[in-house]
Amino acid sequence: MFNPGNPTLTPIAVLTPAADDPAYKSHWPVVLDRLSSALALADVTAVPTAWTDHIHDASGLMDYPLVLGVLTWGYYERPADWRAATRLWGEAGVRIANPASVLGWNSDKSYLRRLEAAGVPIPPTQWTDQATQDLVEAAFDRFGTDTLIVKPTVSGGAWKTSRLSRGQTLTDAPPGAAMIQPFLPELVAAGELSLLFFGGRLSHAVNKRARAGDFRIQSQYGGQYVHLPEPPAAAVALAERVLTAIEEPLLYGRIDMVETAAGWVLMEAELIEPDFYLGEAPDRGRMFAEAVRARLDTGT
Repeated sequence: MFNPGNPTLTPIAVLTPAADDPAYKSHWPVVLDRLSSALALADVTAVPTAWTDHIHDASGLMDYPLVLGVLTWGYYERPADWRAATRLWGEAGVRIANPASVLGWNSDKSYLRRLEAAGVPIPPTQWTDQATQDLVEAAFDRFGTDTLIVKPTVSGGAWKTSRLSRGQTLTDAPPGAAMIQPFLPELVAAGELSLLFFGGRLSHAVNKRARAGDFRIQSQYGGQYVHLPEPPAAAVALAERVLTAIEEPLLYGRIDMVETAAGWVLMEAELIEPDFYLGEAPDRGRMFAEAVRARLDTGT
């Protein structure tokens, strides 16, 4: 926490989940401690504040030289509030990273369509305003698969995400717009690869695998994370292509991908509140801290 008696520390705000959100109550402070330890390497201290406290009034964020939106978990359960907040922060001129505009559009996975149009390979996807049983059943034949993934376009942490086999009923349909994809067996066999970038530089790579019998690679479902010292050159090239296609200046980004028979495909470009996996980073987040320090020193 910020110690006003220590003038060598630069306080920045870190947006956290809502105080009344039970889903992350015990977990986000652990991640914040990890971020804080890294930031201390650059003489920066993190001041946590719930993003939901700044939906209608940005004045509480204006005095900070930098605001990080890296712990706004749960925004997808309040999408209207999230969109209102990002618009407000942008209009008010809050010095926030990533930019408020990015925090807005990156919250809806339909951005993948724009990246695909720019030449970035993504898994085959059917986009729909509402996932229905009829659409799901037709998708099995459309994709030539016996297993599908159905998830909301506004989601995180596998929220409202279902894996369905032929003959199964969609019992937990996404509440709005959704995406239907063939299940990628490589996700279980080889795992998902995450490449972490800070200040435009590759920091580290992490292989994530689901526990036996599951398809979700998130740690809360038993997923295992392992540092990958030398990520494949083709994977790095894809990540750099994704970042090049995004015009706004990014302080951080996590590019998630899977290697299929046709090559590497982008699963998501996590630019809002990704876990940086600093526990798996060889430098424990020093590059992240240096990128924050550079942003503070230049005032951009």
